[in-house]
Amino acid sequence: MKKLLIIGLIGISVSCSESFFDIQPQGAASLASLSNKNGVNSVLIGAYSLLDGVGAGNTGRQSTISNYVFGGITSGDAVKGTDIGDQPEQEYIEQFNWLSDNTYFLGKWQHSYDGVARANEAIQLVGSPDVKDMTEAEKTQVIAESRFLRGHYHFEAKKMWNMVPYIDDKTYNAADPNSTKIPNDQDIWPKIEADFQFAADNLPATQAQKGRATKWAAKTYLAKALIFQKKWAAAKALLEDVYKNSGKKLAPNYHDNYRNITNNNIESIFEVQFSVNDGTNGNNGNAGDNLNWPYSAGAPGRGCCGFYLPSQNLVNAFKTDKDGLPLIGSAPDGTADTYNQVDLPNDQGLKSDQAFTLDKTVPVDPRLDWTVGRRGVNFLDWGPMPGYAWIRNQNYSGPYTGKKWMYYLADEGSSTHSTSKRNVNNNYRLLKMSSVILWLAECETELGNLQAAEDYVNLVRIRAKTGSVQDASINYVVNPYPKGTFSAKGADYARNAIRMENRLEFAMEGHRFFDLVRWGIAEKYLNKYLAEESIDGKDLTGRTYNKRGYLKGKTFTAKNAYFPLPNDEILNSQKNGQPTLKQNQGY
Repeated sequence: MKKLLIIGLIGISVSCSESFFDIQPQGAASLASLSNKNGVNSVLIGAYSLLDGVGAGNTGRQSTISNYVFGGITSGDAVKGTDIGDQPEQEYIEQFNWLSDNTYFLGKWQHSYDGVARANEAIQLVGSPDVKDMTEAEKTQVIAESRFLRGHYHFEAKKMWNMVPYIDDKTYNAADPNSTKIPNDQDIWPKIEADFQFAADNLPATQAQKGRATKWAAKTYLAKALIFQKKWAAAKALLEDVYKNSGKKLAPNYHDNYRNITNNNIESIFEVQFSVNDGTNGNNGNAGDNLNWPYSAGAPGRGCCGFYLPSQNLVNAFKTDKDGLPLIGSAPDGTADTYNQVDLPNDQGLKSDQAFTLDKTVPVDPRLDWTVGRRGVNFLDWGPMPGYAWIRNQNYSGPYTGKKWMYYLADEGSSTHSTSKRNVNNNYRLLKMSSVILWLAECETELGNLQAAEDYVNLVRIRAKTGSVQDASINYVVNPYPKGTFSAKGADYARNAIRMENRLEFAMEGHRFFDLVRWGIAEKYLNKYLAEESIDGKDLTGRTYNKRGYLKGKTFTAKNAYFPLPNDEILNSQKNGQPTLKQNQGY
């Protein structure tokens, strides 16, 4: 289901007079015109349309579905990139200098609750007695899809701010601004669970239209909510059902999850749909991430703007030992890992006309080169990445660029917008079978079943070993853990191995910061990262260079587990002279 432009859905107008002089507002849909099957579906599509993060108020990068600002540059996987002073709001977030007046927090809040409002409006409209051309079963499905979306938008707010208000269709009244002024003094997990449970109970297993929620998407999202609460047994039961009965499985090739021609593939459980050349201005083509491209990609319309670049720490994490296993220790917070002691060879500080030969003998996990663009390695079908020319300011942000949202030159035209080639129809895979498998590994570890956990992790590692590779000249070495490794090394090693596997599998997809927080390891892990990424680097050839000096002295503290509520929203929440929203502790 491709995203459509819906105008005037928020605040549906109702005529109060039959007078000739009672003129309906231009650009607003009347309640009467929407009180039918087509109108209900249009309002529901309006709720779906915000999934990409674009289209609610002054939002875009602040709320893109990839969460690269909130889940990526805060996680140790990436740096802000571009130049110093470009988008300073992102710089403050990357450096854990979080203030409640940062416009990025406001944009994310507004987007999340605009999505909630649209879902509630769909529920209210389909429940109207004026809608007479729909069966009860059709109405129930609309409510189920709307509640799935409402659960998603509340989930986004919950993982950002923890204590947030929950607004349902009984509370929400578009005509009364005070109706949504709900205190954030309750844990809303039970209500998020209820939304996903209703969706799971009432949605079909498959949908004729791609992009609509199914019962398997709802069960997976419900399991994710349980995982965040450490309800391991309940989550395991749901995940096993999805794993065994959904018909979904790992795609043969890892990169099938990051290419437009394999959108909605066998692994995908729920995707956010992007489209191009659909009669709109291109914003339906992942516009929220269109600054996260190589600074100069060799042709007009392709290059800009050098944001969201992989860290050296992330690149080093893909190193393997001679047996094809990651360089990790037994501490579950990653503080005993050895992968970051020496950097992989890189061209940090070397201009394009300066000699650089990549040492291709160092063993690395093949997922590295599907995730990161690095000099001398094939960049999809664009040829070897040239290095310096593709980075806006290498001395500031390092020598790497992101890759997962890029497109093959062979797909140009069919996958890119006609005037902006950085707006692409490469969907964002929000829920996929690889996530289910690694969540099952977590559940089994916490329930004491270490061999079962190892077996699940190995499914993902075997796919990495047997799937396609990006550059045949690189020494790719990845293997499953030998049987019994988790049991022999203990639960803490198993936890760390699963957490590393999550990083390798989903790097640069915006999940990691929220995972670090839910695992309870963010403070130790991120302070180690900040200390190491900010000092001079030394690679395996012995060459030394500057890394991210601007991170020196930056620290993650306990309050940074959650972001500050936007100050504007606290001020706007006042009822009877008192705000209904309470700021998170420490801000």
